[in-house]
Amino acid sequence: MNIQIPRGTQDILPGESEIWQFIEAKAQEVCRRYNFREIRTPIFEHTEVFTRTVGDTTDIVQKEMYTFKDRGDRDLTLRPEGTASVARSYVQHKLFGQAAQPTKLFYHGPMFRYERPQSGRMRQFVQFGVEAMGSADPAIDAEVLALVMDIYKEVGITNTKLVLNSLGDKESREAHRQALINHFKPSIHEFCGDCQMRLEKNPLRILDCKKDREHPLMSTAPSILDYLNEESRAYFEQVKAHLDRIGLPYVIDPTLVRGLDYYYHTAFEVMAEGEGFGAITTLCGGGRYDGLVQELGGPSTPGIGFAFSIERLIMALKAENLVSVEEPSIDCYLVALGEEAKSASVELLYKLRQTGIVADKDYLDKKMKGQFKAADRLNAKFTAVLGENELNENRIEVKNMETGEQVSQPLAEFVDYIKRELKGGQAG
Repeated sequence: MNIQIPRGTQDILPGESEIWQFIEAKAQEVCRRYNFREIRTPIFEHTEVFTRTVGDTTDIVQKEMYTFKDRGDRDLTLRPEGTASVARSYVQHKLFGQAAQPTKLFYHGPMFRYERPQSGRMRQFVQFGVEAMGSADPAIDAEVLALVMDIYKEVGITNTKLVLNSLGDKESREAHRQALINHFKPSIHEFCGDCQMRLEKNPLRILDCKKDREHPLMSTAPSILDYLNEESRAYFEQVKAHLDRIGLPYVIDPTLVRGLDYYYHTAFEVMAEGEGFGAITTLCGGGRYDGLVQELGGPSTPGIGFAFSIERLIMALKAENLVSVEEPSIDCYLVALGEEAKSASVELLYKLRQTGIVADKDYLDKKMKGQFKAADRLNAKFTAVLGENELNENRIEVKNMETGEQVSQPLAEFVDYIKRELKGGQAG
């Protein structure tokens, strides 16, 4: 039987996994610089966490969630996105009551959506995201935008574009909603079934339709920016002013809408502009979501956040030739010849590792030539040969694999010698 992984999932093998570790480490480093702390939530939640927050008119809720009943007949869903889970935890653990506010959190982990697998779009994918809850200050919007752009800068991507829009407050959205209904209603029969259903429930979602994106009415649809009330317009102007003050470039796109129903005011995406990336250029999306926490039983709490797919970030890195599959590399490989030397090498290997040296040895009873080949495959910086003669004389032969230089070292000083050589030959 040839059992393979489910469609839309992937195995991340050694060599490739180091790229993931690099991205996650850089992203966490930037988050800590901005005083964001990590939160980890369950991979599955009660289904209503997502139906109450993501929105019942979204593709995620209607078509893409992995929902099942457990043995207690409870409806559970593998999380399709991270914000709702963080908001649930924020309410459940009363993080809004902590003295330090706003609550600034970051997370990363697998998400699940049942959609057609394609390049950069998987059924199980990994998101890295941040949420800042508890502040309605436009400055926190600018901080979150600066944070995400810093992450891309830290991993080496430079061909990006920050795209902004404002979805306004509830009053502005309602005015825009009615304008959209009036715009699309006479010709709604020309649109897909999903758009026809969304017309009255949430016409803003029509603008995000992938099937009807080329319809002429899309390009002439009323802009939300024309329906912002004075308060919403002032808020958006302050966000832009903060970005201008820190010199963070951006582009305004009045057609930008996010795929989730809980967004208000600031909405944004980061786009890849590097050649060879593909047709779908969105790397990251996010926005402000006043009202989400309240929907889950908490107090009225403003918030803003973003999430990006690590898979798509890796695609962007590869499109700019910034990463490659990493070859294995170790500091020292022990070549042991004879039963006594093999036994002694176990202790020697342990001592190397205890000092922080990356080391390995043969476990397949290979001859000397085979062990040296193994050292080459692992790109060992040093190879140390221990045989019966060396044991009897309490020494070990050490070869620098880069220079070819070979020296004999007392066994008692071997570990310190390797450690010193790895530091550049300096004592310490």
